[in-house]
Amino acid sequence: MPEHVQKKKPWLKRILIGILVVVVILAGVYWYYATEKFADTKSKKADYTLNALDFIREFQQDIAAANKKYTDKIIELNGKVSAIEAADTTVNIKMVEPATASYVIFAFQQQHLSEAKSVKEGDSISVKGSFGGGIYSEILEATAISFKRSTLNNKYPN
Repeated sequence: MPEHVQKKKPWLKRILIGILVVVVILAGVYWYYATEKFADTKSKKADYTLNALDFIREFQQDIAAANKKYTDKIIELNGKVSAIEAADTTVNIKMVEPATASYVIFAFQQQHLSEAKSVKEGDSISVKGSFGGGIYSEILEATAISFKRSTLNNKYPN
């Protein structure tokens, strides 16, 4: 009987070592994404520069194609501020397409909050941000497009 127990131990050790290796790899991947730092959006060149209303309409026509086209891209949008929402540690600026209530919303990087706080509803601005994604809400019957790590590019006179 002791010989039989002796044969099982090498397999048990291999399984435990395998589980430990997988846990260490998963912990490393989690740590990498949790601590990932991004370059300041202000210093990055925009992949696309568009009018905000045209950008929203592109999503309304084919949301899947638009999401695919803009994923992981830096986009610069020009338009009129429809709403400003103060969140916990950031300011969100919205540009709304009036006919459908679809909108683009920008969350600003911490170092650019003071710029965002200087913006008022009705201002014409240029905002650059990292595309976060677009979704269609059947309840609201509107498209919501989000940007992260945004920065104010320019503020234009009305």
